[in-house]
Amino acid sequence: MTCVTVLRAAQAGPSNLNASAALAKRIRVLIADEHAIFRAGLKLLLNAESDMEVVGEAADGPETVSQARDLDADVVLLDLSMPGAPGTAIIEQVVRLDPGRRILVLTAHDDPAHLRSALQAGASGYIVKRAEAVQLLTAIRAVHDGHTFVHLTRPGERPVVRRGSRPTAAGQPTPLSRREAEVLRLLAQGHTNQEAADQLAVSVKTIETHRKRLSDKLGLKSRAQLFRFAVDAGLLEGDAARPADE
Repeated sequence: MTCVTVLRAAQAGPSNLNASAALAKRIRVLIADEHAIFRAGLKLLLNAESDMEVVGEAADGPETVSQARDLDADVVLLDLSMPGAPGTAIIEQVVRLDPGRRILVLTAHDDPAHLRSALQAGASGYIVKRAEAVQLLTAIRAVHDGHTFVHLTRPGERPVVRRGSRPTAAGQPTPLSRREAEVLRLLAQGHTNQEAADQLAVSVKTIETHRKRLSDKLGLKSRAQLFRFAVDAGLLEGDAARPADE
C-alpha cells in the first residue's frame, strides 16, 4: 500500500481508515513450489482468509531467494523439493537475508530426518502436504506469531505447536540421562535399533534396554510417541534439553 493510498483512505473517513489498517495487519505470504496448479490452489485458500495475503510466488530455488529479497513477506511457504537448489540451502539463504522472516516448510516428505534438517537450517515450522487446510492455516498463523509448528501425518500423531523459539517438553527439563537422550534422538530420526547401536558403539540389546526405559519413564510406547516427545523437547534441533548425567 502506498502512502498516497493511506492518505486518501484517511481523508475518506474512519471506516476506510479501519479497512486500510486491517489490510496492513495481514500475514504476507510468499508461496514457493514448483507446481503452478498447487500454487494456484494455495493462493485461493490463503487469500480467502481475512488475515492473509499472498504477495508472491516462486517456482524454483533461485527465484525463491530473489522473491524473498524483493518482497516484504512475513512467511515463506516452502516446498523442500525445489529445482535449482536443495531445500535446506534455500532456507539458509532466506534466513540470511532476513533472520526475522519465518519459513514454513510444506512438503511431501513425511519423516523425521527431513524435519530435523529443515529445522536446523532455520525453518520455523514443518507440515506435510497431506495435512488438512485448517491445519495449514493454523501453522501459518503459529509461525507468524513466533512459535514453532510441527505436523506429520503418521498414525496417532497430532500437530505440535511450541511457544517461542526454544521450547522444552511441557516447559520442563527432559527427565532423561545423557545416553537416553542420545538414544531417543536417534530413534526419533528414524534409525533402527541396529543403526542406533552402530552410531553409539553399543550392542542392540543395550539400545533395546534404553528404549524400554524410555517407554517406562515417559509412558510412551510407539515410535511416533517417542518422536513427538523428542520434537517437544527440542532434541531434533540440537537442543540438549538439559539431560541429567547418566
